[in-house]
Amino acid sequence: MTRVVVFAYSEVGYRCLQALLQPGIEIVWVVTHHDDPNETRWYHSVAELAAASRLRVTEYESLSAAECLETLRTLAPDFLFSFYFRRMLGAAVLATARRGALNMHGSLLPSYRGRAPINWAIANGEARTGASLHYMVERPDAGELVDQEGVDIGVDETALDVSMKVAAAAETVLRRSLPALIAGNAPRRPQDLGLGSYCRARTPADGAIDFARPAWEIHNLIRAVAPPFPGAYTDVPGQRLELLGSHWCNERASAPERAPRMYASAGRMYLDCVDGRRLQVTSAAFGGAPLDAKALDSRFGELSLTRQARVAGANA
Repeated sequence: MTRVVVFAYSEVGYRCLQALLQPGIEIVWVVTHHDDPNETRWYHSVAELAAASRLRVTEYESLSAAECLETLRTLAPDFLFSFYFRRMLGAAVLATARRGALNMHGSLLPSYRGRAPINWAIANGEARTGASLHYMVERPDAGELVDQEGVDIGVDETALDVSMKVAAAAETVLRRSLPALIAGNAPRRPQDLGLGSYCRARTPADGAIDFARPAWEIHNLIRAVAPPFPGAYTDVPGQRLELLGSHWCNERASAPERAPRMYASAGRMYLDCVDGRRLQVTSAAFGGAPLDAKALDSRFGELSLTRQARVAGANA
């Protein structure tokens, strides 16, 4: 019987914990996170799956570092897995796994090591990402690779869309890798970190739209932070305009000389951008209330936008 400890959260954590629920594997402890009441939970619950499977489960926030380490040393697992866990695990924790500590990361390593890899990949206009299973070392996402599975990023896909595709890829990678890990002959391919990239954690402020950027870049930002993430926005005096969804129509701006501006046409909302292209805005809010094409046209006529947006032609 192979004994494992799992540190897991989010959809990748849920799917990978499911993959471990099979004969020959004894999950001796699951550590997850307390749900943040200020965060929209779009993923299945690791805690609920662990409880339904009658596994020992603990919220990380209820543990001291000493308690966590003492428990791990007592359990002496063969493998320790980290699946979208939100804390770095130190060297002493990693050393408690007799046969190795492994992490599932949401990119094709060595690219996009670090935090929020899917959001960053979309914001940067990447056409492909994936899931990577690798051994953990003290440096984040830098250990030897076991396996990877790539997924395409569609031109209109949001971070939520891609997150679900990456979660499925992560489950595929883990199920494919488990027999070799247990047998002791899984690949261990060193990463060339010089060919990769590292990304920092994102904050809501990263959703601020710079209307000096071309249409493709603005579209990428909108879909990278679209709900359930914090959303892309700009501030109109006294109110916040949020662009929560967009479609890459790849059309010429209707009035490039007046760009950047947002307006309604034929029952749809559009954003003319400074590079002479326009986006269809599929979802928006103004002052916290939904904004559609009819409301945009009747209230404003059009919104003339700069780095600090201003209202033009307001009919309110």
